[in-house]
Amino acid sequence: MNILVTGSAGFIAGYLVEELLQRGHSVVGIDNYSKYGPVEKSYDHHPHYHFVQGDVKDSKLLKELIAGCDQVVAIAAMIGGITYFHEYAYDLLAENERITAATFDAAIWARQHKKLQKINVLSSSMVYESTAVYPSPEGEQLCCPPPLSTYGFQKLACEYFAKGAWEQYQLPYTIIRPFNCVGTGERRAKNKKEILSGNVKLAMSHVVPDLVQKILKGQDPLHILGAGNQIRHYTYGGDLAEGIALCIENEQAVNEDFNLSTPVSTTVLELAEAIWNKVKGDKPFRYVTDTPFVYDVQKRIPAVEKAKNLLGFEAKSDLNVMLDEVIPWIKEQMKSGNM
Repeated sequence: MNILVTGSAGFIAGYLVEELLQRGHSVVGIDNYSKYGPVEKSYDHHPHYHFVQGDVKDSKLLKELIAGCDQVVAIAAMIGGITYFHEYAYDLLAENERITAATFDAAIWARQHKKLQKINVLSSSMVYESTAVYPSPEGEQLCCPPPLSTYGFQKLACEYFAKGAWEQYQLPYTIIRPFNCVGTGERRAKNKKEILSGNVKLAMSHVVPDLVQKILKGQDPLHILGAGNQIRHYTYGGDLAEGIALCIENEQAVNEDFNLSTPVSTTVLELAEAIWNKVKGDKPFRYVTDTPFVYDVQKRIPAVEKAKNLLGFEAKSDLNVMLDEVIPWIKEQMKSGNM
């Protein structure tokens, strides 16, 4: 297939584009480099990859790119870790709504006038922000109270865009919810805000790179947001890319939604100690707890059976193996001034 990937220079997209090319697809990528600035990818010169630097909200450009595509993967968004939810509460809602609407407008047009078969929407585990049901199955987002954060609410809105576009324009869709992606590719976000955690400026990204850089920079005791008993499911970017590719390729994914995640629960404290031991060796693990952010969800535990049963997808990568890949990469990014 010929597949348009929006936000193709981003974190998860980096794994996905590589996976799609390996599976024999052609990929058109678009990104405006708004988060990290220009980023080089290993596949930049692949003969079946065509990249355009541009804004997804440019409807004329997006229609040109989507006109020859069989499917689109809507990844472009303002996205980051917990600090983003609080520092950019309005922008996350407003900018992501503009991006979502522009992408769906182009997809509906391409479905009606060109050959587009389906839109694949990257949602988020944050649609389950207010749930009390664990593991949280697909469909729970329709039963639990709506998310409290503007980011979670907007991600839920993305799913309603898919619902509306199908009901009115018969645009087929697949909704994809990744859980806590871990891998290489995250850098310090390009923004004017600086957030301190103890004596270290955060990358304003996700928990793994922030913990790794704090430990590498010698923070002792380590500062942890909240009590550290928050439960997450840290899922390798390569696994997520495989799951997304299966969502694209498998006909059983049409008009369905999937949690893509490892089945393994890990607390933030367990994660922090694992990173500490890999960096510090036998040095005793010491930490202090800081006041948590308001929207620091205490549990994110997905049900993963649907993706296994319908797609044959399982995320099997071990957290220790992920950290062995990520820690050296972050160390290099720090040397280069990117963290």
